[in-house]
Amino acid sequence: MEKKTKKGKTAVQPFPDIPSRTFDLLPRFVEKFGKKKVMFACKVDGAWKKYISRDFIKMTDTISQGLIGLGVGKGDRVAVVSNNCPQWNMVDFAVQQIGAILVPIYPTVRQSDFEYILNHAEPKIVFVEGSLLHNKVKDILAAMPTHPKEFAFNPVVGMMTLRGLMVSVKIDKKSLAALQARKDDVDPEDVATIIYTSGTLGTPKGVMLTHNNLMSCVAHYGPHYPVPSSHKVVSFLPLSHIYERSVLYTHLYLGNSTYYVENFGTIIRDIADVKPEHFTTVPRVIEKVYNGIIRKGEKLKGLKRRIFYWAFQLAERYDETGAKNGRAYRFKLYWANRLVFKDVRKAFGGRLEFIISGGASLQPRLVRLFAAMNIPIIEGYGLTETSPVIATNSLALGIIKAGTVGVPCSSVQFKIDPESGEILVKGSAVMKGYYKNEEQTKIAIDEEGFFHTGDIGEFDEDGLLKITGRMKEIFKDSMGKYISPALIEGKFTESPFISMMMVVGENQKFAAALIVPNFENLKTWCEENHIPYTTNTEMIQNKDVNDRFRKEVDKYNKFFGDFEKVKRFELVDREWTIDEGEVTPSLKIRRKIIAEHFQDLIDGMFAE
Repeated sequence: MEKKTKKGKTAVQPFPDIPSRTFDLLPRFVEKFGKKKVMFACKVDGAWKKYISRDFIKMTDTISQGLIGLGVGKGDRVAVVSNNCPQWNMVDFAVQQIGAILVPIYPTVRQSDFEYILNHAEPKIVFVEGSLLHNKVKDILAAMPTHPKEFAFNPVVGMMTLRGLMVSVKIDKKSLAALQARKDDVDPEDVATIIYTSGTLGTPKGVMLTHNNLMSCVAHYGPHYPVPSSHKVVSFLPLSHIYERSVLYTHLYLGNSTYYVENFGTIIRDIADVKPEHFTTVPRVIEKVYNGIIRKGEKLKGLKRRIFYWAFQLAERYDETGAKNGRAYRFKLYWANRLVFKDVRKAFGGRLEFIISGGASLQPRLVRLFAAMNIPIIEGYGLTETSPVIATNSLALGIIKAGTVGVPCSSVQFKIDPESGEILVKGSAVMKGYYKNEEQTKIAIDEEGFFHTGDIGEFDEDGLLKITGRMKEIFKDSMGKYISPALIEGKFTESPFISMMMVVGENQKFAAALIVPNFENLKTWCEENHIPYTTNTEMIQNKDVNDRFRKEVDKYNKFFGDFEKVKRFELVDREWTIDEGEVTPSLKIRRKIIAEHFQDLIDGMFAE
């Protein structure tokens, strides 16, 4: 069944039999897809270790009983600091089904964030992946007055492992009855998780999401991707982020098996091995994959090289809506797929049907290019505070349009403020509030119940949502003109020479930018032009390199008004990283920290 939206587009109806609590997905999985269906898999010593549903649920219940024995009560917090693995999922469900609250923490956050989050959340139990992450939190835990108990997924000297906790559990009628009583006591409106937003500005805030919030996303977002239970999915985005976690809950509802890659360096290898039908990612990963494909093409010679570049130039002109792809174009594209793109699809395992992208906007040209290769990229939009997805392009509706995030999900009521352009949403996806922060909760959610996203958006001529900026990032120049840095940065990073960029210029006479070069492509260009270098610093100080970047800046400045044009720029000699606190775990830039780290360069651009 479908219904019409206010913008004239169709909206899919939510799934009809959604569980009211997250952990109810587990028995439903067994009921619908069998007790021997693979739920999760991960690499152990180079081989895939698979967890079938019957065994996964048994281990999850055992962990729950262990936590009850340790005195974990309803509403208590349990933290997990680990990379993706099935044990992460076991702890997630084990905690939630006894009425406790899971607090996931990114393994890559700064030490100051570890300290703040652990002290603010006051967890009773902390699970860590292994010795590396134990070393990051041990002193913080030792200094906490509550003295949380710590367990490890992998062996750590002097510490009980998760397996050790499970072995210690005595399973009998009494313990099983106690577990069932705890499950029965969990209400859909109970808080299931507190997720601390990494934040591009300020101190992390603990977002409280209920079981109903999380299941609302599955109910209203999932129908846009009606895939069969036979689909296998590869996962590599952090489960600590609500984006990947909510997608995983959707996989469980649909009966899909989730395979965790070994690490970020093995993504392509593991995808080729698993042969998934779809996966979820962020724009930075797609950009790196694309750059890797282009670098391989650069190594080709003669006719093969010319055909390679002809195919990609053809693909960049593709109209993903299909309206402008004439018969002659389709004929050429057929041969581009036969001669070039089939090898790209083979690198993804050969079965890939689509990619879901979120967390930030993707370059429209990449949406067109991958669509031409028969690998559509579906972009969506949301925030941690909205559980997270509240708008999406849609396979079910046949809506895929570059530069947009599609149609609003039926879980929220959308409103765009007529004065500021801010996106406001209300509905079952909106968080319960910020943990221990009533003041910020009242600022974020107004008296009418609308959550203020802080994002600026508009509906295009087709009724699809476009994100045009972020309110806190927009600044005025000295002439009072408003500049949206995200719009400028998004366009400039279409350049194969620009990896990352931050536009600055508040209260200044003009806009300027810090630019992180795409060092792989820049090195190739330097070699082709016989420009010697030994380090990144030496490379970016070369006059010819700076002249090349001036041409790129001039090229992309043409898309903007005079007051928005980047008049001056500085190249930086390294990528901005999570470890340095310069980007969030979802790879968004943190402007305040970057400005602190590169203040001298910024000051130099505005010096008279």
